[in-house]
Parts: sequence; C-alpha cells; structure tokens
Amino acid sequence: MKEVRDKARQLMKGYCRVCPVCNGKACSGEVPGMGGLGTGATFAANLDALAAVRLNMRLVHDVKEPDTTTTVCGIALDMPVLAAPIGGVSFNMGGGVSEEDYAAAVVGGCAERGIIGGTGDGVPPFIIDAGFAAITGAGGRGIPFIKPWDGAELDEKLDRALELGCPAIGMDIDAAGLVTLRKMGRPVGPKTPAELSRIVAKVKAGGMAFILKGIMTTIDASLAVEVGADGIVVSNHGGRVLDHAPGTAEVLPEIADAVKGRIAILADGGVRDGVDVFKMLALGADAVMLGRPFSIAAVGGLKDGVTMLVDTIKGQLVQAMVLTGSANVASIGRHALRM
Repeated sequence: MKEVRDKARQLMKGYCRVCPVCNGKACSGEVPGMGGLGTGATFAANLDALAAVRLNMRLVHDVKEPDTTTTVCGIALDMPVLAAPIGGVSFNMGGGVSEEDYAAAVVGGCAERGIIGGTGDGVPPFIIDAGFAAITGAGGRGIPFIKPWDGAELDEKLDRALELGCPAIGMDIDAAGLVTLRKMGRPVGPKTPAELSRIVAKVKAGGMAFILKGIMTTIDASLAVEVGADGIVVSNHGGRVLDHAPGTAEVLPEIADAVKGRIAILADGGVRDGVDVFKMLALGADAVMLGRPFSIAAVGGLKDGVTMLVDTIKGQLVQAMVLTGSANVASIGRHALRM
C-alpha cells in the first residue's frame, strides 16, 4: 500500500497530497480537487467525530474467527463495506489515470473481493459512461449513483442505469450543492417527497433497490422511509457541499434510533480504515462507504491497489471484531463503544 500511495501522490499532484493522515487540513477549500468546501470544517468534523469514538476492548470470550459477511439492500457482501461513488478524475484527481480505468479499477476490484463499488455522475458524459461501462464489465456488480438533475437528464440517466442489470441504483441528493456542477451551469437541486416517490417507483419497477445518499437528519431519514427508499447513506458528501455541517458520526446514532430496521442505513465521511468501519457499524450503520481511500488506491494501483485496500480494511475490521468480542456484523453495537 505504501507503493500505491506513493504512486498516487505523484499522479495526483496539485489535487491531492495523499497525506499520511487524510484530515482535510492541507486541502481545505480545494473544490474542485479532493478537499472540503470553504474552511474545510465539515471535512474535519467527519474525522473528529470518528476520532472521538472509543472502543471497549474485550478478550474473555470465544470469538476467534468473526464472520464479516452481511446482506444490505439485497446485496450479499463479504464485509459491510462499499466504495463510495466518486467521479471526475480529470478535474478532481489530476487525470493521472483515465476515467475508464479508474471506474473499472474500483468496480472490478470490489467485485473481485466480494463487496461492491459505487460509480459517479457529472457534467461531462464520460463520467457516467465510464461508470456504466465498469458495471457492465463486472457483470452488473456495481451501484450507479445519479445526481439530482432537473429536467429530462435525470430520467434519461435512470433509463440507462435500469439496463445495467445491477442490484441497486442510488441518488446522491447531497450533490445538489456541488460547486463544480454550479460552475458548469448544469441544474441540480433538492427533490420533494413527491418527486422522490416517482423516482423510487421507477427504479423498483425495474426490479432494483433505491438508495438515497446525503441524509443528515432524522426528518430526511423518515421521509426516505415514507417515499419507499430501500436504503439511505448518512453523508455530507465528504464535506464538499456545506461548510460547518456536523460530522456523520455525530448524527448517525440519532438517525439509527429513528429508522433502524425500517430501511438499510449506510454511512460515510472520514472513514479511513477497518476500525473506522467498526465504529460506524457500532453507531448504527448496516454498512459503510469509503471514498477517498478507494480513490487513492485506484489512482495509485488501479485494480490491484483496490483489492489490496479491501484486504487491508478487512484485516483491520476482523481484528477490531476479535478485540471487542464481536462474533458477526449483527452483533456489533453501541455496547462495544466507550460512550
């Protein structure tokens, strides 16, 4: 992984420094790029909220080989980890690899290790084209995320996604505030419950689950349940859309208390390793998304970098499960945390 990170640092020069600790301090305000919006406070809040979580170490038990497998939104996973949808290699990551190679590395590497990768969307057509091609190349083992476009573009992209044979389609509704889209003059915006209900119905009619990414309040989480979504992602878009928002780990417990069991709960934001994955699960997530670590792995090592990262995260997660006495994913809960 050190070699992968060193290669990524060279290829992403000027866009991401691949810092030893990815905390957003060196790249605050660098949007486009990999930084957080404005002061970078939301990016930092994601890291700070997770760092404040402590684990209860327990070793008087019989858990030696914990089971990391789970199923989320009907998708069987070797561990509760997904690659978050990130696109725009040329203007966010420096263009050291092509959009096609990047998407294929993330989706293909995740599929090879029994998890699943999300693909991004954006103004240039090559972003979504590369994502769709990667999912097709992986036999449908991927989740395309469509931006909350206004007008006909949304339905056109949903129609294309419905032809992929993938298990789920997502919408990163938090992209409604992206500076890059606004600069490119393409209309995106919030969606009403009625609009979301129509989108959910269309996706489900195609036999796929619908995941709504960008939920940060219990109100929106409850509305996601009401419109029929199968899953939500507790996410502030990596701190790239609203400055001074809370970290996702801050709001995850209250959201889980409000909707756990009625909808699948995924979470991202500041997750860097398998211990962070464990923390998010203990706070109430059913599965966890990682963004920047997968981007660095894919740019620095393509598919091999992605599989290496997945193996590393799994090893860290297994260790955390053993050292907390967690036999399986379902057994991970707040009792494992020092609250």
